[in-house]
Amino acid sequence: MLVWGLFLLLIIVFLALDLGVFNKEDHIIKTKEAAIWTAVWATVAMSFSAVIYWLFAEGFIDNPTGLTPNSAVLKYITGYLIELSLSIDNVFVIAVIFSTFKIPPIYQHRVLFWGILGAIVFRALMILFGVALITRFEWVIYVFGVFLLFTAFKMLKGDDHEFDPKKSFVFRQIKKVYPITSQLNGHDFFVKRMGLNAATPLFVALVVIELTDILFALDSIPAILAITADPFIVFTSNIFAILGLRSMYFLISRMLQKFRFINYSLVVILAYVGLKMLFSHQIEIPEWLSLTVIAVSLLGGVLASVLIKEKEEPEAKNTTDH
Repeated sequence: MLVWGLFLLLIIVFLALDLGVFNKEDHIIKTKEAAIWTAVWATVAMSFSAVIYWLFAEGFIDNPTGLTPNSAVLKYITGYLIELSLSIDNVFVIAVIFSTFKIPPIYQHRVLFWGILGAIVFRALMILFGVALITRFEWVIYVFGVFLLFTAFKMLKGDDHEFDPKKSFVFRQIKKVYPITSQLNGHDFFVKRMGLNAATPLFVALVVIELTDILFALDSIPAILAITADPFIVFTSNIFAILGLRSMYFLISRMLQKFRFINYSLVVILAYVGLKMLFSHQIEIPEWLSLTVIAVSLLGGVLASVLIKEKEEPEAKNTTDH
């Protein structure tokens, strides 16, 4: 429990420095700043693999699955990369939410910061629940595997309806229980108008993003559980990926159209993880293969997006020509 407590304290320190020091004043996150912070979070996350090795080598943490230090590190890195890659899909939805509720770029970091706090709590509960299920009922891993394959199939078909936050169930329920104003009041989540407290678009966007993250976690948590059922590795890899999501959003949200084939990369990753779960009791897949599949899938999606030119729409004929 001491190790868990120290890790949570580390996360609290990171978040306090983020909002209280580095982003004390609201400002627009430029691409260069986002790239630097993305690199910082990735470096911190990858450096933590050394801590994972040390903890498992010295026996400072419970090791219910009997992992060796080297295996623990590989599983941590694989879990981190899976969560990070699946977060790309989340970026698309966050961009739509901010656009729909007309959240100015200067306040977007603040909304995402508070969203991170909620995500940590909800994901911790989901991870503990998922680990407990797999530990107690081994057949649950097959359910998770089928679910991930179904998700990959839906993503491949691309038949999901366009997401409209203002038509979502969450938005309708918020309107029923609490007054909503369309006017912003700086970075405040609530404002007092005509003697009544009302939620600003910032708060509405925060709630919708929070609930959306829970839906995305339904995919990502089982995907990491396919790699390992060790709760500490699952939790730490997941949390570090979430911490890097904000800077990654500001980095790639402006380039979403360029990565038009990245969804196919996510399909491959989800399908691979789903199959890995289904055959987990028959075939032992080495961790280096999982890492290779994830890296090649992401690299392939990026290269395809860059190298394959979009088909240009044929220009309309000049109606004045006879």
